[in-house]
Amino acid sequence: MAEIKFEDALKKLEKIVEDLEGGNLSLDDALGRYEEGIKLSKLCAKRLELAKKKVEILMKSEDGSVELKPFDEFCAVEEKAKSKKKGT
Repeated sequence: MAEIKFEDALKKLEKIVEDLEGGNLSLDDALGRYEEGIKLSKLCAKRLELAKKKVEILMKSEDGSVELKPFDEFCAVEEKAKSKKKGT
């Protein structure tokens, strides 16, 4: 299952949820689908965490040097810049 694309895993997970919510599965089928859903959910969470760690934004500092910033910090800087523009 590790080779499945994130988007495909998410679609499968959505289908499993839909099937489980439909209530038309036998108990054994529902448990099997639930187990598959848990595995897909963990896979998606892991992939999102890895992607988050990889997302770094290059930003120039005031002295012209380039430094890597975590994505969350970049978003905070962007919001601050937008606020300054609105005030100007």
